[in-house]
Amino acid sequence: MTKLYFIRHGKTVWNAEGRFQGSGGDSPLLPESIDQIADLGNYLSDVTFAHAFTSPIKRAMDTAEQTLAYINNQPELTVLNGLKEFSFGVWEGLTFKEVKQDWLTMYDASRHHPERFDANQVPGAETFEAVQQRFRRAVFDAVNAYGGKDVNLIFFSHGAALTAGMGGLLNIPLANLRDRGGLGNTSTSILETNDGIKFKELIRNDTSYLNVPANASNTI
Repeated sequence: MTKLYFIRHGKTVWNAEGRFQGSGGDSPLLPESIDQIADLGNYLSDVTFAHAFTSPIKRAMDTAEQTLAYINNQPELTVLNGLKEFSFGVWEGLTFKEVKQDWLTMYDASRHHPERFDANQVPGAETFEAVQQRFRRAVFDAVNAYGGKDVNLIFFSHGAALTAGMGGLLNIPLANLRDRGGLGNTSTSILETNDGIKFKELIRNDTSYLNVPANASNTI
């Protein structure tokens, strides 16, 4: 049995400002996030991980490196492009309010009805299916290379990519992908698999170790 720990990066300046970051945008972690990453690291410190993986985007890499510094048996860290954030094209850097003003239908689809999201209407954006495909491939490759009996792997990624990617691994229909809301910054979700093909959810969006309430800017 392989357990897969999926971590969303720490809260950033753009998260706090309510802006789309995506795969082409980035902003620094907030000072408060450093403390929250320490809380995460201490929470996971006694877990033995066979390997660690991160998105190539700086906010995820910073979260990964800082978290792993607290792990007693520090695993090697590998960058996987398949873990990068959903590309939101021309939306990146804009506030949610600005996007709603000009793309209300597609904004609503991206947040509540993924099956209706048409990337052709958002120049530079990816489809949910494309994100799921690359995320799945990255996870499959990781499990095939490092998985096994009583093995733990850890992945550092992003809110939209994790929501889409884990949903794909669990075979959740696109129409239901957003039914349980988003994932908090510095949250932990855990799946398990016996064969690297079928996955079972054990924990979703655990932030109990942070001692902070979820809010609109960290669960989208």
